[in-house]
Amino acid sequence: MSEIKIVTNILKANDELTALNRKKLDEKGIYVINLMSSPGSGKTSILERIISKLKDDLKIAVIEGDLYTTMDARRIETAGVPVVQINTGGACHLDACMIRDALDHLELDGLHLLVIENVGNLVCPAEFEIGEDIKITVLSTTEGNDKPFKYPLAFEKSGAVILNKIDLLPYTNFDKPEFYSNVRTINDDTVFFETSCTKDLGLDELCVWIRNRVREKQRIN
Repeated sequence: MSEIKIVTNILKANDELTALNRKKLDEKGIYVINLMSSPGSGKTSILERIISKLKDDLKIAVIEGDLYTTMDARRIETAGVPVVQINTGGACHLDACMIRDALDHLELDGLHLLVIENVGNLVCPAEFEIGEDIKITVLSTTEGNDKPFKYPLAFEKSGAVILNKIDLLPYTNFDKPEFYSNVRTINDDTVFFETSCTKDLGLDELCVWIRNRVREKQRIN
């Protein structure tokens, strides 16, 4: 019983900070994406392409979550947008407290889009709200189509799912119809995108969708 209480207290404290983060970001009209995936799915490459295609229209910033390294943050910095690195020191996810501290290092005035690249993990990041407008899960065709039922919470909580490395599909046994059916069983409201960073497939459609979501939030605010 004490363990249940500890977990409950952690999530309650996180939810309180999440509300503060969301209020701060909503007041600025900033659309926030929590980008989740397992390691090696290609989410950093997708993020680089999103920045490249949208940075002339939108002011973008990134918060990079990683266990120990700054490699992904350096890649994003090269893409020409502000980036704050969070090293969790072994923790398998970002939480609202980490995001609150990272926001203090970003110029939020005039910002349109904040992308938070979470730690590579399909389990823990889905459990913690951090102030985002939407969670997006990236899965690559090389990972197998069984992941939705193995990691259901990530897909249940995601407003969009990106199937990446679609160009490698002929070289895998990935079953697309089964994958989509499994995701729909868990979450019938999610939006799907198919992408390949090496072939530049599906990324324009993804960016149009993101741009529309950003502009919708700006109109509301």
